[in-house]
Amino acid sequence: MAEQVPVTPALLTWARERAGLSRDAAIEKFRKFGDWEDGRSSPTYPQLESVSEALKIPIAVFFFPEPPRVPPIEETFRTLPGVEYARLPSRVRLLLRKAKALQLNLAELANGRNPSERLITRDLAFASNVNIASMARTVREYIGVSLEAQQKWRDDETAMKEWRSALLNVGIFVFKDAFRVPEFSGFCLYDENFPIVYVNNSSTKTRQIFTQFHELAHLLFHTSGVDKLHDDYIDQLRGEDQRIEVLCNRFAAEFLLPEAEFEAAVAGREASRATAEAIAARYHVSREVVFRRFLDRNRVDQNEYVEAVEAWNAQRVQGGPGGDHYWSKLSYLGREYVALALRAYHQNRIDEDQLADFLDTKPRNLSTLESYFERGAA
Repeated sequence: MAEQVPVTPALLTWARERAGLSRDAAIEKFRKFGDWEDGRSSPTYPQLESVSEALKIPIAVFFFPEPPRVPPIEETFRTLPGVEYARLPSRVRLLLRKAKALQLNLAELANGRNPSERLITRDLAFASNVNIASMARTVREYIGVSLEAQQKWRDDETAMKEWRSALLNVGIFVFKDAFRVPEFSGFCLYDENFPIVYVNNSSTKTRQIFTQFHELAHLLFHTSGVDKLHDDYIDQLRGEDQRIEVLCNRFAAEFLLPEAEFEAAVAGREASRATAEAIAARYHVSREVVFRRFLDRNRVDQNEYVEAVEAWNAQRVQGGPGGDHYWSKLSYLGREYVALALRAYHQNRIDEDQLADFLDTKPRNLSTLESYFERGAA
C-alpha cells in the first residue's frame, strides 16, 4: 500500500476553491477528497499528482505549511467585466489556472528573479492618455526590432518565433496551448517580476502575433487581460478600464503596422481583400488589422469588413504545432522555460518528480523530452 503524504488540509481547501470546484465536485473526482480536506486521512503521492494536474496547482505548493497569499486571478483583470469573467468557458478557466501555475513555477525555478537582463514592464511606463504612435515607437525601440527587419522575415511562422524571442529578451515569457475555444485568442497575467502571455495556438500565426502585442500593452498598463476575436464586451466597460482595452487594440495595430507605413503601402491601391492580404503578408500582420484601417477610413463599409473578417477567421489553424507530442510540448512551453527546469534538475535543486510537474508531463517521458530539447526546439 502506498504511503500517505501529510498535507495541510487548508491547502487542499485553498486549491479546490481556487480551481472553482465545489466540495461535492472534488469528491466526485477524488473519492477521498472530503477525508483529506477534513484531515481524517492524506493522499498518496500519486493521488497528489492527480490532484495537482486536475486543479492546475504546482505539486510543490501542497508541501507549503499554509496556503500561499496569491490574489484570485480575476482580481488582476481590470478590463474584463465581472459578468464576462463569470462566463469564461471551463477550458479557458483551466488554462488561466495552468498559466498561473507556470508563473509560480518561473518564480521558483529562477529564484524569484526574471532571467532577462531587462524587464520592459519595469523600465517603461505609460499613462492611459498616451499618444499611441509615440508609445509604439518607444516600445519598438526598446525591443530593438525594426520595421525593415520585420519585413525580411521569411514567413508568418518565422515572424511568430522572432517576436516570441524578442519578448523573452525583455522579460516576457510567452506560452502557447490549444484553447479549443476559437473566440479566445489569448490572455496575459501581470506580475511585477514574471509577466506572461498565453496564446491560442489554434489561431493563425498573424493572429497570435497580434495577441502577443495586445497583451503586451495590458502588461505595460500593469493589468492582466484577455484578447477575444469579437470585442463587443468593451461596450460594457466604463471610464479608464474601457480606455485601456481600446488602447491595447490600437497599440497592437500601430506597433505592427504604423499609420505612416500603412499610408505608404496603400497609396494608389484599391481597398480590397486582395490588397489587405498582400500588405498583411509583407509585414506579417493579420489581414483584419489592414482591413480595419480601410473601415476606419470609410473605404469599406461595416458589412464588407465583417464578411471579410469572418471569412479569414474561418481559415484559422486547427490543432497544435504538429502530430509529435514532444515537439508540441516544447513549442507550448518555450525553450527558455524548459531550460530553466532542466537546469534546476541537473543542479539537484529539484528531483525527477518535480521536474515532471514543472514540464507538465509524466516522469517516464522526461528522457525523451530532454532528447528532443537537445536536438533543438520545434
